[in-house]
Amino acid sequence: MALARAWRSGADVVMLQETHLTEQSGGYLVSPKYMRALHQLYYDPNIENKNMAQKWLMQAQVSPQAWQFSWLLLSSDRVPEIQYFGASALHIKISRYWNDIPADQYESLKSQLFSQITQFASGSKIVLTRLCVALASLALSMMPEAWPCAVSDMVRMFQSGDSNVDGQARCLALLELLTVLPEEFQTSRLPQYRKGQVRSALAQECGSVFPLLHQLLQQQDSPGYIKQKVLKCFSSWVQLEIPLLDCENLLQVAFSSLRDPELFDTSVEAIVNTISQPDAQRYVNTLLKIIPQVLALQDQLRQSVQSGDMETSHGLCRIAVALGENHSRALLDQVDHWQSFLALVNMIMFCTGIPGHYPVNETTSSLTLTFWYTLQDDILSFETDKQTVYMQIYRPVYFQLVDVLLHKAQFPADEEYASWSSDEKEQFRIYRVDISDTLMYIYEMLGAELLSNLYEKLGRLLTTSEQPASWQHTEALLFGFQSIAETIDVNYSDVVPGLIGLIPRININNVQLADTVMFTIGALAEWLADHPVMITNVLPLVLHALGNPELSISSVSTLKKICRECKYDLPPYAANIVAVSQDVLMKQIHKTSQCMWLMQALGFLLSALQVEEILKNLHSLITPYIQQLEKLADETPNPSNKLAIIHILGLLSNLFTTLDISHHDDDHKGSEAKKLPVVQGPNPVVVVLQQVFQLIQKVLSKWLNDAQVVESVCAIFEKSVKTLLDDFAPMVPQLCEMLGQMYSTIPQFSALDLTRQLVHIFAHEPAHFPPIKALFLLVSSVTLSLFQQGPRDHPDIVDSFMQLLAQALKRKPDLFLSNGLDIKGVFQCGILSLKFPESLTVKSSCGFFTEMLPRCGEVAPIGQVVDENGKMLLQAVLEGIGGHAARSLMDNFADILFSLNKHCFSHLSVWIKEVMLQEGFPSTRVNREQKENFSQQILRERVNKRRVKEMVKEFTLLCRGLHGTEYTADY
Repeated sequence: MALARAWRSGADVVMLQETHLTEQSGGYLVSPKYMRALHQLYYDPNIENKNMAQKWLMQAQVSPQAWQFSWLLLSSDRVPEIQYFGASALHIKISRYWNDIPADQYESLKSQLFSQITQFASGSKIVLTRLCVALASLALSMMPEAWPCAVSDMVRMFQSGDSNVDGQARCLALLELLTVLPEEFQTSRLPQYRKGQVRSALAQECGSVFPLLHQLLQQQDSPGYIKQKVLKCFSSWVQLEIPLLDCENLLQVAFSSLRDPELFDTSVEAIVNTISQPDAQRYVNTLLKIIPQVLALQDQLRQSVQSGDMETSHGLCRIAVALGENHSRALLDQVDHWQSFLALVNMIMFCTGIPGHYPVNETTSSLTLTFWYTLQDDILSFETDKQTVYMQIYRPVYFQLVDVLLHKAQFPADEEYASWSSDEKEQFRIYRVDISDTLMYIYEMLGAELLSNLYEKLGRLLTTSEQPASWQHTEALLFGFQSIAETIDVNYSDVVPGLIGLIPRININNVQLADTVMFTIGALAEWLADHPVMITNVLPLVLHALGNPELSISSVSTLKKICRECKYDLPPYAANIVAVSQDVLMKQIHKTSQCMWLMQALGFLLSALQVEEILKNLHSLITPYIQQLEKLADETPNPSNKLAIIHILGLLSNLFTTLDISHHDDDHKGSEAKKLPVVQGPNPVVVVLQQVFQLIQKVLSKWLNDAQVVESVCAIFEKSVKTLLDDFAPMVPQLCEMLGQMYSTIPQFSALDLTRQLVHIFAHEPAHFPPIKALFLLVSSVTLSLFQQGPRDHPDIVDSFMQLLAQALKRKPDLFLSNGLDIKGVFQCGILSLKFPESLTVKSSCGFFTEMLPRCGEVAPIGQVVDENGKMLLQAVLEGIGGHAARSLMDNFADILFSLNKHCFSHLSVWIKEVMLQEGFPSTRVNREQKENFSQQILRERVNKRRVKEMVKEFTLLCRGLHGTEYTADY
């Protein structure tokens, strides 16, 4: 206990409010309170007591007293859980507070740790491991200067250890220590320069480790569990980027150990970790020696597949993939050895096509997909001559891969699929998405020939009269087409017309097949826009599928794509599309989200019609909903009619989102746009909105205190404004009036968001400025009143109000010249908002001030308010930086400081000096010198905003007591 006594001081005792130690007869006892806390942590069933105990004990672990009680808790009369906590406390002290340890105590600490590890060699394994981790951390902190031969010393210490300890137990303890040493290095927070030094020192010490490991593996009398630990140790060390050449002997033994079931898993890990090291590609000759060893595993792989041994086949596949994926470029460069690498590629192909359905019968094939990306990239990266040679070799391989992937993507038999769990079905869906991505990537190598290949197979499948094809085979080929067409431009493909011609011939007798047919048609929507004559081949299929609830997502999304891409060619089909859509909407076949998509599809469709046709279709489409809404408006509010109202308002919102006769978002060329006549008269959406305006007001009058209904009403107008832009102008006066009435009665954030949209689009237009100004002044006045009553219950309103103010300053600063606006009140509201706990609200408040401060000179009332109240703003910002606000907001606070410095420099230089004079401000953790230094740094930087952000981040860490700790490593 000499070490414990050496570090004990009066200052230590007051670190925590509770003392953990009591003195008795010159020694130490752990206090009863401490033991109670440990007992609560491990044995108390009450979760609150556990949490309180854990919090208290975590504080204790980092206290100076931890140096003493850690050793006491390791006493042999303690239970393993208590001993584990003591060992963990030691590790924390060594790894995080190394600088607290006097250099003359290093040897004593090292000796005590060795002693404890020796004692626990035959004891609790979890405590032994924790002690080994503590010693490993000590070694890393001392290497290479203070402990240059740490690893060889460890080996020697245990080989000549206490004879009272069983030899195998001592051997296991040494292996545990050697295993955790590299692992602790990987997770340590050593500075970068130290990390390089220590890595180099450890790599040099492998000469003391690898011969020992090799000897233990080769000894006939070594038990299996010893060999397992040896292989784990080897696996740990190779991750230190040990040269592959130095690993050859152990790698050879690891390959031999794959035949031993007890050593199989650890052998796989060791081999995979060894050949996956990036540095391994420098040792090409060694890699070439490894290929035959991997190929020699093929018999074992086939046997494991035949016997259904998924774990063995999975492990062997990992080895083959690790070699191919990590070193394909290096091995392709060895042209003389192309045949052996091709054999490895074929072995990986076997793993990709391993029999059975993923994930029920096998989980191996998914491991191989990344390899095919890597191999393709490496082949295509060669210079032309070499690439040509390899393309001749590997194009047939990739055509074979396509067949294998499509086979793996096939659904199982209906009965088998029905027996799968929902989780298995979801994993299979994700697996098919991965295959789809791979097929899309392969297209880059195989090009148009791939589509031709798929088309020929599908054609043969659908036209052969000998034996009807399984739906799974047909679906897989279509799935291949869909995968490519979704992301690759197939507009110039000569097989797509044939494919469109084949689709109606498919006997769709299964939901999965029907889904894929729909998605394939959707993927070809752009092609259909360029070949409108073919629309008639597929549109009936889509409209028919709309009536099937099981095809809801695929059919509705496909119709939406067709209506978006082909809208200029759909007028002849419009009546039929609208009629079918109306029918399925009224029958409520689809879920809410699909109903919304369907309305968006109809919006695209109607956009391309004549105004008279649009109005006619709108009338037939929305009249039933308007009638239903009129009925609901007369009813007493209740939960069921609320849902119905929100649904109807949502349908209208989504319809108006895409119904755009001015074609603001058109991607089409001018020649196509000329098909459409110049629009005369009011926009059809505006006509409809004006007709239903009173009804919407009636609905609002009953539901004004329901945020969801108000939000749904505002969404109709907000989406219409975003889509129509200037065409919405006729609605501005009455909408402003309605919003003012709504907000005056019951303030809602959605009304502020809609007001912000109106300010953004119409405030700069003289004709619309008066109603916009009146609305702006009204909502500002109401919100200021809300602040006086206490805004904490309405962070969403405060957030939206700050965004509205920022938008007004950006688009129309003249709004702040109005006599009716209490700018001082607005400014003070902004300061209050900076102190909200909600980060989004604080961000919006910062955005308001960063828009306001640059206008101090051009808008006199703003300049006056900033002159009079800017010091309060600075105080609030520094409070946030000092620790009252989340660290994620520091960039936003830095923006305000930068704006103050740039636009109010003379004031800031006085204000910052005054506020920093306050004792303990902005934090008790920073002294006067640090505050002055920060102030001067800020005042000097008026150009580089990024630099100001760095200063603020640095200062906030000082204020929070986090500067230089591990918690700031990624900050």
